[in-house]
Amino acid sequence: MMRGINRQNIFKDQDDYTKFLQTLKQYKEISGYQIYAYCLMGNHVHLLLKVGEEPLEQVMRRICGRYVYWYNWKYQRIGNLFQDRFKSEIVDNDSYFFTILRYIHQNPLKARLVKCVADYQWSSISEYVNGSELIDADFALKMFNADREKAVKSLIQFCMAVSDDQCLEMEDKRLMSEPEAIDLIKHVCQVKNTSDLQKLDKAMRNGYLKKLKEEYHLSIRQIERLTGINRGIISNA
Repeated sequence: MMRGINRQNIFKDQDDYTKFLQTLKQYKEISGYQIYAYCLMGNHVHLLLKVGEEPLEQVMRRICGRYVYWYNWKYQRIGNLFQDRFKSEIVDNDSYFFTILRYIHQNPLKARLVKCVADYQWSSISEYVNGSELIDADFALKMFNADREKAVKSLIQFCMAVSDDQCLEMEDKRLMSEPEAIDLIKHVCQVKNTSDLQKLDKAMRNGYLKKLKEEYHLSIRQIERLTGINRGIISNA
């Protein structure tokens, strides 16, 4: 698991997500690792992988170094992007493998970005469904069922099952961070920038504001700060 420094976003647009996945694919061929699951969130990344020819430290240096170099060039910045060293642990049995597999795919679900794990664009669940050159899907699917179609269905059902899985002790009990709230607002309200919410039709805007408050539990102050909409409007929506 890798997190942005000071919890800042490490993905700002679709090109950033795509570039990170391209980097994973590039070094998979060079370093010889296998990928069983991934999830790219706004300010952190989860990977379930098996090292091959190179040790994990070297693999992560390659992946992070390449992506940070590109990210800094794109956004004309310097310095670190990821917070400290990545976190990792060994998965040494089938039971924990499945726990990690579900935990990773449930990240966007628990962040309330989607209502079904299969709807999130930037996780490996879509590749289990549609096929991929990046993840090694057969390893997990064959443990569900020898028939691929049935195995995929079982995988989705398993990943949708309510759970309180916790891995790497990375999930602290806190309010949603600002980068996560920004991602949430853009996703829920279907806007490119959070300030674009001001430009929507009044009824549509108020519907989204009500949803952000009641379904996603963002505070009025947080919505006001991120969208620029007057708190009175937010309160009355």
